[in-house]
Amino acid sequence: MSIVPKPTPKNRLLAALSPSDLALLDPHASARSFELREVLIEPHCPISEIYFPETGMISMVTPDHAEIGVIGREGLVGISVLLGVQSSPLKAMCQLPSSGTCIPAADLLSAASTSASLSRVMRRYIHTFMTQVASTAEVNGNYAVEQRLARWILMCRDRSETDELRLTHEFLAMMLGVRRPGVTIATHVLEGSGLIRARRGQITVRDLERLRDFANGSYGPSEAEYERVMAVGDGQDGGGLRLG
Repeated sequence: MSIVPKPTPKNRLLAALSPSDLALLDPHASARSFELREVLIEPHCPISEIYFPETGMISMVTPDHAEIGVIGREGLVGISVLLGVQSSPLKAMCQLPSSGTCIPAADLLSAASTSASLSRVMRRYIHTFMTQVASTAEVNGNYAVEQRLARWILMCRDRSETDELRLTHEFLAMMLGVRRPGVTIATHVLEGSGLIRARRGQITVRDLERLRDFANGSYGPSEAEYERVMAVGDGQDGGGLRLG
């Protein structure tokens, strides 16, 4: 009788783990899915599960819904637990319908305490997420709304893996921390340049390369850092969140 190998996990962190590390987690893993706008983590509430997305996108937002970071198949939701903190002042909210793997926080911590290689992968991801958060702060302070919008669309596209994005102006204004008229003007600029097509509740990326150029460096540095850091020790396909 031949043994059929398990498929490689679609979540890049899980895919980066060795077979022995995956074996530590498999007994505790369960498949989950989340709907649009569903909340995974409430502010100041105990985090009982760590979520590894395979599809979709999760936003980490402040109490007034300003976004500070996004998470897709490249990462995990619940890094506070890995840092020894049982809750967070931030909310984790599903921005694109998502599916993936949930592991009880206590079981993941137990596995990480017994495996240096598993712990190392988790710590590397925390570094890359902190880099993304720092990049978001820099971009929000130094770039025009049009460039910030271009960056956000690109980050959303990376995680959705489609050019058709379900995004309303109201939602974009909330995520970017600007007024709705500002998003409307920025959308018109990108559409007038032939970079996107905007319809009610949907944005379509028309020219990916030019959209990256338009972002003018606001998009790319944190993605490159993810590739650099997570490529180390990734035996599956060289690591990294592919940029497009």
